[in-house]
Amino acid sequence: MRRFLALAIGLASLSAHANDTPAEPNFPNRPIRMIVGIAPGGGLDTGARLVAARMSTLLGQSVVVENKPGAGTTMGAALAAQAKPDGYTLFFSGTSMLIAPAVYKKLPYDTLSAFVPIGGVSWSQLVLVAHPSVPASNLKELVAAIKQKPGEYSYGSPGVGTPQHLVMEQLGKHTGARATHVPYRGAGPLMQDLVTGRVQIAMISSTAAEPQVKAGALKAIAVTRPMQAAGTPSWPPIANDFPGFDAYSSSFIVAPAGIAPAVAQRLSDALKAALASSELRKEMLDTGAVVEYVPPDTVARQIRAELPRWEAIAKESGASLDEK
Repeated sequence: MRRFLALAIGLASLSAHANDTPAEPNFPNRPIRMIVGIAPGGGLDTGARLVAARMSTLLGQSVVVENKPGAGTTMGAALAAQAKPDGYTLFFSGTSMLIAPAVYKKLPYDTLSAFVPIGGVSWSQLVLVAHPSVPASNLKELVAAIKQKPGEYSYGSPGVGTPQHLVMEQLGKHTGARATHVPYRGAGPLMQDLVTGRVQIAMISSTAAEPQVKAGALKAIAVTRPMQAAGTPSWPPIANDFPGFDAYSSSFIVAPAGIAPAVAQRLSDALKAALASSELRKEMLDTGAVVEYVPPDTVARQIRAELPRWEAIAKESGASLDEK
């Protein structure tokens, strides 16, 4: 409870920190770096590059993506938190940043007090898939199969503490059907073992699921959001069988605390305009992400709500990392 109170106090101080640095009258007058805490090529990285390209045009200066992978995106977050709060360093992040405090005992920054939200970018759902050898074609049948043979079924994830891992744990809590967790070092090795049946179940992105389902290599069981995103396959949501279940990954942009309000507003306005592009929305949807601009104050409230929620899920699952 004391930790949650401290987080809430930290969030309340975000706007206060935003007054620490005076604004440049001609901001921006040089390139802006946008740090991403994963290696090039992933969905988050692709989204960052698409957004950065359009913000560059709108701001009249290059927004350059800089990949700083490591420790569940926390290395990139630490670099951003320590940067000068002048608007020339941004951090493009998402759900992994909200999970990190739950699985790392010590972080070199406070998730709330170290950053000021610039705006929300997108959300994406996960797809619960199963290997064809699993005797289930829908969620109720999968739950029954797992319960009938405890310990027989395993599910894979890209790693301990990833959204895919914790959403599966959340599902296990809702359904009472728990498969054995097998963590991998990334989505690539997981997919290889999933299509060969070495692990039978997983939560994966819709872009990864769709071609495998069409090829018959996997079965789509359900999706994690109750809402249907336009342009995505019409697979049934988990909430049809277990009301109230809603899990998704989000992406957003933050800046180091202390940024001048006028600069933060300039960046937020550019982000909002960039996300209004129909071309960008289509490009993002192709990566499995649904564009949805969220104002900074709403992002701040969402972060405050999500941190304790992910902490509770991680605690119940026992998720922890050696890098603590």
